Amino acid sequence: MRVCGGGVLCKEGQILLGRRSADRWLYPNMWDIFGGHCEADETPEEALIRECEEELRVRPLEFRKLAVFQEPLPALYGEAEYHVYVISRWSGKGPVNAGDEHSEIRWFGFEDVGQLELAWEGYRDLFQTLASALQGETREPQAAADS
Repeated sequence: MRVCGGGVLCKEGQILLGRRSADRWLYPNMWDIFGGHCEADETPEEALIRECEEELRVRPLEFRKLAVFQEPLPALYGEAEYHVYVISRWSGKGPVNAGDEHSEIRWFGFEDVGQLELAWEGYRDLFQTLASALQGETREPQAAADS
């Protein structure tokens, strides 16, 4: 079974999502979080950091686990376990769309997510839970200054 680590960058009441490129095997043309499969002996957290650096040119500095879910279409995509994190602080030159994994990246307000074609329908509830949690926080997550 594949184990994956992925995350959603969050700032100023918005989340960053990427539209997967049309030629991708998994969930083409769907809006998704950023991440990927764990490499040999890599934890989901390590995969999250590596994938964000590769896909967005940012390094997560503060993040917390939101959920773990199983691949919703195992007959089509195989068995997988996805570890999802919210990234509240990062460093780097991005986020920028680096590589060919995504055809575009865009910031969305939580109220706009309901209109998107998402890679996993469970993201809707997950993002709503995240929005509610952020409303209760005293400080807004933000990007770290580049060093």
